Amino acid sequence: MSVPVFHIDAFTSRPFAGNPAAVCFLDGPRDPSWMQSVAREMSLSETAFVRAEGSGYAISWHTPTTEVQLCGHATLAAAHALWEQDRVPA
Repeated sequence: MSVPVFHIDAFTSRPFAGNPAAVCFLDGPRDPSWMQSVAREMSLSETAFVRAEGSGYAISWHTPTTEVQLCGHATLAAAHALWEQDRVPA
């Protein structure tokens, strides 16, 4: 199975700066334990999981140890990845 995962540095225009987050595009719902394993493997402070839902997107966030209710920099990273992959207009 191939699942796209991106490493995005939020709040910067330079590589290796800012606040890093992983962004994972899903083609449908996934088991929370699978998402937790992916977040642990990414080993970043947060990993955002994004999937199409209706006319928009659903998003969830995981640290390497738990799901969290909200993460600002991972949300911005997800928005950037959606735009970079031409999934949403500029």
